[in-house]
Amino acid sequence: MTSSRPSLRPHRDDVLLAVIGMLGGLALWGLGLHTQGGRPFDDSRLTLIPLAFMSGAELLRRSRPMTALGIATVAVVADQFTWGTLATVMMFTDLVYAAVVYGTATAARWIPRIAAGLTVATTIVVLAVFQDRVVILVGVAVGLITLAPATTGVALRSHRQAADAARLRAQQTALLAELDRREAVGAERARMARELHDMVANHLSAIAIHATAAQSIDDRKASREALSVIRENSVQGLAEMRRLIGLLRDSEGDGTKDEPAAAPTLDGLAALVEQARVNGTASGLGFTLDDAREPGVQLPAPVELAAYRIVQESLTNALKHAAPGEVRVALAGPEPLTVAVTSPLGDGRQQDGRPGGGPVPRAPGSGAGLIGMEERVALLGGSFTAGPEDGTEDGSRAGSGNGTGNGTGKRWAVRAGLPAGEDSAQPQRRTHG
Repeated sequence: MTSSRPSLRPHRDDVLLAVIGMLGGLALWGLGLHTQGGRPFDDSRLTLIPLAFMSGAELLRRSRPMTALGIATVAVVADQFTWGTLATVMMFTDLVYAAVVYGTATAARWIPRIAAGLTVATTIVVLAVFQDRVVILVGVAVGLITLAPATTGVALRSHRQAADAARLRAQQTALLAELDRREAVGAERARMARELHDMVANHLSAIAIHATAAQSIDDRKASREALSVIRENSVQGLAEMRRLIGLLRDSEGDGTKDEPAAAPTLDGLAALVEQARVNGTASGLGFTLDDAREPGVQLPAPVELAAYRIVQESLTNALKHAAPGEVRVALAGPEPLTVAVTSPLGDGRQQDGRPGGGPVPRAPGSGAGLIGMEERVALLGGSFTAGPEDGTEDGSRAGSGNGTGNGTGKRWAVRAGLPAGEDSAQPQRRTHG
């Protein structure tokens, strides 16, 4: 355990000042240059005693500034009873300055006040005693050796405190900027991951399902249809990937590249459901779209994109896990815009809680779909639920899609409520105080 008290070992600059002051005082004494004469102690050698104490106090100017000032005060008073030397007075002014700069905040406040009071009091007393205007110079001399160094120390201390405060603010600003940068990078990576998952998962799931069907069915016509669907989804998936890569590259360019394709909107839901109907035929799935939105209402682009991706990911999960039957997509709105996707829930269910028609899904999943949908809704300040339902109107129609329903009356439902006001156009993000 280390002590918090400063070391008594003198600083090398303090040692240098002490040596210079002592040698300078000895030189002045040797030359017979004194500041006064006719003092009670007429032996000039007594001048060296205050000089020695003042030089010793210089060694403590940083480590023990108040102790050094106390010793210096006694030494400078004692020097007034000897012939005196200028070196003693000069070292005293340095110790007054050091006490203000290196001492406590309380000392820095009171030393200039005491010095000012001492200067005024000395001037008044000397003037009252000698009744001569010339003695005002005595007050000036007292002010030069006490008030002037104290005022200089206060100015330097204030400058250092301002510099420390500015440095601390700069460090805090840099820290907050780094936190904001990390948060922005994390949010952007999460957004890119959601976009990539939503764009690619649907096409790859269809490819996996039809590839499995082509391997298991020994029918040339069925195999050709499966390969046709595989090729179509591969082309569409590549197009979506190029669009995302174009967006990423254009965001780092100089703006001279071609504008990337527009983000998908709710106008493309009919084509999305039709594509899911083609992909789900082999699995006994039927798909319907019930769009009850008010016509002619323009929604913010982030809201339409989020709704489109929620429907897309829900249809992908239905293709992977739903039991044979009808998958229904319903929209209503516009304030809030509600999205509901229900699919038949089989007797078996996957370990992660998603709908399943059996113990093994038709295509493997990463488990990131529901998380991505919930994140999209949370960014817009909406509501999101996903889970099994029973006894609903949709549940009663579980087997009505193509006559292959499971008959359990249970369905898996994904429901989202998205605020469609102007505030929803700006994604919500946390801020640092």
